[in-house]
Amino acid sequence: MSKVKEFNEYRKSMNEKILAQDNKVLKRFFNLDTNAYQDGALPVKTKELLGLVASMVLRCDDCIAYHLGTCHEIGVTKEEVFEVFAIANLVGGSICIPHTRRAVEYWESLDAEA
Repeated sequence: MSKVKEFNEYRKSMNEKILAQDNKVLKRFFNLDTNAYQDGALPVKTKELLGLVASMVLRCDDCIAYHLGTCHEIGVTKEEVFEVFAIANLVGGSICIPHTRRAVEYWESLDAEA
């Protein structure tokens, strides 16, 4: 199974299990996250790129993969993604380098499946 498909299936499956518990706080948090990334004063593309930077600085590989997947779907270019990587490494420091490596690998997987 491809890296992208495996990630997406796992995320979907686990989100369904979490939401099936009918926990009001978790459901509201998931909804808040979904709504925060909708078009508003900032367009979706900008919000996804911001989410990617934050995810890299916070060193969350799952979040990085999620935002990369969405960025790929909405037409963000490789050049734009690498500028995000540069900002994330500048802000987050060298600790972000391993996450950048995995992010590049995941972006290549997204390209390969497109």
